[in-house]
Amino acid sequence: MADTMAASTTARARARGGRRLSAFLPGAPQLAAGRWGAGGLALLVWLGCLWVLVARLARVVEALGGSWDERLALATLVAALATVWGWSWWDAGRAEGPRRVGVSQWDLAVRAFSKNRTAVAGLMVIVVLYLIALLTPLLAPHDPALQGDLISERYVGLSGAHPLGTDQFARDVLSRLLYGARISLLIGFVSVGISVTIGTLLGAIAGFMGGILDGIIMRVVDMVISFPQLVLLITIIALFEPSIFLIVAVLGLTLWPGTARIVRGEVLTLREREFVQAATALGYSKRRIILRHLIPNALAPVIVAATLGIGNTIVLEAGLSFLGLGVQPPTPSWGTMVADGRNVLLNAWWLSTFPGLAIVFTVLSFNLVGDGLRDALDPRLRS
Repeated sequence: MADTMAASTTARARARGGRRLSAFLPGAPQLAAGRWGAGGLALLVWLGCLWVLVARLARVVEALGGSWDERLALATLVAALATVWGWSWWDAGRAEGPRRVGVSQWDLAVRAFSKNRTAVAGLMVIVVLYLIALLTPLLAPHDPALQGDLISERYVGLSGAHPLGTDQFARDVLSRLLYGARISLLIGFVSVGISVTIGTLLGAIAGFMGGILDGIIMRVVDMVISFPQLVLLITIIALFEPSIFLIVAVLGLTLWPGTARIVRGEVLTLREREFVQAATALGYSKRRIILRHLIPNALAPVIVAATLGIGNTIVLEAGLSFLGLGVQPPTPSWGTMVADGRNVLLNAWWLSTFPGLAIVFTVLSFNLVGDGLRDALDPRLRS
């Protein structure tokens, strides 16, 4: 009894010390406890946002009365600082509360994922990329569409005024790279969100209902998959004027068959489980069984497929932009930036190199996270 009380007192004292430390340096208590993934990410976001607040103070003040884009960046900055601080303070003081009895499968998955250092590093890169994309109006040194003097500032290499050089129209490559990240990451996230939603619903309906409805849905899946994806995308986009909305809609409406097949396979095994049979015996509607019992239990492979799909979608969008069928100039995207520099690779190597590296590291990060989630969510692969 005395040992238990002493351990409890020590835990409370450690929690109070952690909260005091997190009040000044969020993420530090987690790093001290050996949780380098969560603590490192929190500390990185906190220090990065503080740097933006201090180094770009004039822009932060101007953003108060600026455009909606600038106000969104300011709101993101404030939300990131508050979230990191609040989470670190709350997490550092959890030892004061009562201990939970039992561990859920999601807790086990989080623990397994946190032990995968490459996956955690990929997640950190993804979080930083999306944060940079949202804070771009406060970070970009120049307007991405602003053209300089074509005689003296065209194809200028890396310099203090232009850290990543300029392009054929004397536009700052760094600014265009930052704004291009918003386009590529937005298209990847929204398109996969649409495709995963459609694929999950149709796959769950097909797997649970079976019969003629299952046959119709799966024949539609086979028909969509049978078309060469790139040719189908080029054909649809060529019939209409290319725009961000069209690209998101086309990608989202053509990438769902893979998810539908995955969910259908999961539901075919889940519908024979006892909890589904019990829900049916209790008279629950088919809609409730699908939405509240089957889909939540089939989410693990869907999350993995979605994570991997974002990287593939970013590459696909970059390919369309490279071919001139994606985002149209002067709106920057990584694909169009690579295309702009393909004819001057020897003289102005920076035009294609930096957006190409951005695509590589972004897709690699998503793939690492996807592999880590696959290992963490599969009980057979957990160590």
